[in-house]
Amino acid sequence: MNMPKSGGIYVISDYRNRKTDEFLEITEKILNAGISLFQFRDKNSKYATKRMLAKKLQALCKKYKTPFIINDDVELAKEISADGVHLGKYDMKIKEAKEILGKKIIGASCYNNLEFAISAEKSGASYIAFGSFFNSQTKPHTNSVGVELLIKSKLKLKIPIVAIGGITPENGKQLIKNNADFLAVISGIYGSSNVENNVLAYKKLFCPSLK
Repeated sequence: MNMPKSGGIYVISDYRNRKTDEFLEITEKILNAGISLFQFRDKNSKYATKRMLAKKLQALCKKYKTPFIINDDVELAKEISADGVHLGKYDMKIKEAKEILGKKIIGASCYNNLEFAISAEKSGASYIAFGSFFNSQTKPHTNSVGVELLIKSKLKLKIPIVAIGGITPENGKQLIKNNADFLAVISGIYGSSNVENNVLAYKKLFCPSLK
């Protein structure tokens, strides 16, 4: 699957403190509710467990026709033929990842650095991500980013912009108004007691008429 042409909700997995069956059940509910992109992020599991989870999540994403992105691990993305990979500051270079993966989605974390984002686009990134915009449970020590960066970036970049970090249905609207194409969410959905309702609340930021 290719990068979605329109914006929307980009959900990043949260496997922490959950049994596998519970995690997969929650994730299927999220996918069934309708999201634009899904990223598998697992910093702690051994490779065998990570690969097993990736295969199961990939099958769910195919079922719900959602692009499946793997965080950091280019080799795993290639091994299972994931739809793409997301790279951080200290991960593999974008050009190298493109040589390995070919015409796959490649995202890049650019934090609060517009010059890095411009460089990522020139290197072949499919999208860039800025953040954290608000206090984040996942990365509590990350410096916050202002919406001014979104405004400046839209004048310089042609690829989609993903906003991440502490985004809620209450504060996400201002990011969309200031040129964020996608809102990346982790705890705001996985931390909910009713993930379907929370997905809908985020989707309404893009389409208020949804019911």
